[in-house]
Amino acid sequence: MNNPGLVTAPPSIIGADLKIVGDLSSDGEIQIDGAVDGDIRTKSLLVGETARIKGEIVADTVFVHGSISGQIKSRSVNLAKTAHVVGDILHEDLVVDAGAFLEGHCKHVVEKKEQPDAEINVVGKDDPARHLGKAREKGTMESKGSASGEAKDNDP
Repeated sequence: MNNPGLVTAPPSIIGADLKIVGDLSSDGEIQIDGAVDGDIRTKSLLVGETARIKGEIVADTVFVHGSISGQIKSRSVNLAKTAHVVGDILHEDLVVDAGAFLEGHCKHVVEKKEQPDAEINVVGKDDPARHLGKAREKGTMESKGSASGEAKDNDP
């Protein structure tokens, strides 16, 4: 505990008797056993059996044992047998236990790998144009320099 950077914080817990109306945001883990009416953005989300969530969820990992009504965007989603999800799931990894209820579309998305490729392609497309433009500028400047240099050489 001497180095706070190495210590992970305990999860934030929304108890079964608590209802929250509004968005939640955390850089750590959230455990929800109560009700949330709002969007949730966190690194890791554990939805307990008594949980009722209405809103969009964006997290690295989501473990669902309770009820969610809304879209889930997550690298890894695990629906336990007690899960009840109505909404689309955008995921890299998806596990659905026997008995889980899911009404919505599931789409495999690899966002982290697509974005760098897209950035590379965009830079790759821009680079030749930039280099060509720079080459034209340099070529024009060099031509002028060469012409004036030749003129100077020819004058004496």
